[in-house]
Amino acid sequence: MRHSLIICFLIFCNLLAIAQQNIASGNNTSDFTPPVAIPIVLSGTFGELRSNHFHSGLDIKTQGKEGLKTFAIEKGYVSRIKISHYGYGKALYITHPSGQTSVYAHLQGFSKKIEAYVKKQQYAKKTYTLELFPSKNQISVSKGEVIAYTGNSGGSSGPHLHFELRDAQSRPINPMLEGFDIKDTRKPLVRSIWLYPLDENSHVNGSNEPYQLHIKKQDNGIITSTPIEACGAIGIGVNTVDQQDAAYNKNGVFKISSKLNGTPVFEMELDRFAFSETRHINQLIDYAYFKENRSRITKLFIEESNPLSIYDRSVGDGKLHISPELSYMAEVTVLDVKKNKSVLRIPITGKEETNITTKNNLENSPYIFTAQPSQSFHHQNEKWSVYIPKNALYHKEYLNIKTSASQDTLKLHEPTTPLHKYINISFKNITDAKQKYIAKISKSGKPQYVGSKFEKNSLKARTRDFGVFTICTDTIAPKIRALNFSNNKWISKLKTLRIKITDHETGIKTYHGSINGKFALFAYDPKKQLLVHDLSDGIYQSGKNELKVFVEDSVGNSTIFEAIFYRK
Repeated sequence: MRHSLIICFLIFCNLLAIAQQNIASGNNTSDFTPPVAIPIVLSGTFGELRSNHFHSGLDIKTQGKEGLKTFAIEKGYVSRIKISHYGYGKALYITHPSGQTSVYAHLQGFSKKIEAYVKKQQYAKKTYTLELFPSKNQISVSKGEVIAYTGNSGGSSGPHLHFELRDAQSRPINPMLEGFDIKDTRKPLVRSIWLYPLDENSHVNGSNEPYQLHIKKQDNGIITSTPIEACGAIGIGVNTVDQQDAAYNKNGVFKISSKLNGTPVFEMELDRFAFSETRHINQLIDYAYFKENRSRITKLFIEESNPLSIYDRSVGDGKLHISPELSYMAEVTVLDVKKNKSVLRIPITGKEETNITTKNNLENSPYIFTAQPSQSFHHQNEKWSVYIPKNALYHKEYLNIKTSASQDTLKLHEPTTPLHKYINISFKNITDAKQKYIAKISKSGKPQYVGSKFEKNSLKARTRDFGVFTICTDTIAPKIRALNFSNNKWISKLKTLRIKITDHETGIKTYHGSINGKFALFAYDPKKQLLVHDLSDGIYQSGKNELKVFVEDSVGNSTIFEAIFYRK
């Protein structure tokens, strides 16, 4: 009997440990309530490749509308609220008993009790943008409770709900592995396939440069490439997307693996990642190709400096070692979450060439400075200074740096090389920095504001992009225009004050408004260049009211707008 009790106790402890492990890792099997009451159709999937980051959730279509009710997927408490002009815009975070957190972003607004809490804090802090961390017992929510309304705030390019799940370590996890079922019977689409010689002695069809293969879908559904000849260390690259049944959006895939002669050599899976590693996406993709063609090739080989956790490194690093006179079959498999798959086969014959086409290399350029990832880089003269901190680069780089004859324009390497950290640029011996700023020159020749910090006779800026930089001057103040009211008019029927603010060079840096000398909260939407004040805030008084709005751009040009309105 005692022996049986001990066995039962050990089994119970083991089950408890497994349950705790599942909670900590985000393996939650709860029957979540959908965050919206309409069929879930996606415009973006988890882990999708975006500029400088992996997509950390699902983008749920809202039928082109704003204001749809948003529901808590499970009971919990509001643990974070963030309001920003950019990024997630209005965002709500709910922590659940499992330790997971659900995130709802690009919102139009919050439920009444949450909105009241937020607005009280906005008026107390006299700011529209803020970040709040309510205590555990402050704002509780029940499963299925209306917590917000869908919108288009922040960096959203159209109405939708950005929805996330995060584990107890605040890592985004794939909601489609947690019970959010979206119909998908389509195979991922392989749009192009590439082979990369990985050192100076490797080659594909006589070339040391990346080589695009010709591919064709066979009757059995397998995609094959034309046979190629290669030698040395070779890597595969694939441009691939996935589509669900209910939408034509080209979304991200879930898993990619490769084999050489039947032996697995590479595997990556987008089930979770850490925010601290997300910018390393620029090592996963062919960054130079993306900058030049706006299309992403996923590299199916792992470079030594790449720390991404999405790889199963026990399988291998993905590098194909091709020997002369031998035959190989490389195979790539692309899967979505529903395990629909596309298979690509590449026949390779090992053949060593003596005369190969090599890459153009800046190593022979007269404008060379060598920078190492493990070391900081600093170069300056009497006119300008460049500082690249340690680990801002992914690889050793031969930097191409040159200036115009007057040295007021600086060409800083090539925009096809990614930067992991901000670098510092300074133009020196500036006697009058008023209204001046450092700009990056776009391909079309248009200056784009980068920074305007003036210190010790130097104009300074931080950037995460290489390119061409120069000094510009902005003398034009922002413009302010009332949209739905006029000066000295009654507006008793209006619910909001709507004001358009524009600045076409360095952009809006700050703004604030007041009514009768009291702070008035204005929501700012940069996409619409719109300020909106909700008159139900009760700042106005019955009868005559004096409105004042101040707007300043990034170099200190400012405009003051004043108007009188009457309201009962």
